[in-house]
Amino acid sequence: MNILLFLIPISLVMIGAAALLFAWAVRHGQFEDLDTPALDILRDDDTHEATRPAVKPEAPADEPDAG
Repeated sequence: MNILLFLIPISLVMIGAAALLFAWAVRHGQFEDLDTPALDILRDDDTHEATRPAVKPEAPADEPDAG
């Protein structure tokens, strides 16, 4: 039962810290745009193909192997 005298104040401090962090996040605009990050995964990324390195052509099959 004595442990409650320790755990209740600790939990109240943690709840207060969580409330302060939430208030800070709201004031600094962390919850302004909730839709755009979720839609980023659906966008078609056409620039990805242009940034890939070119594949080197393979040696013709009629040349003798060096091995």
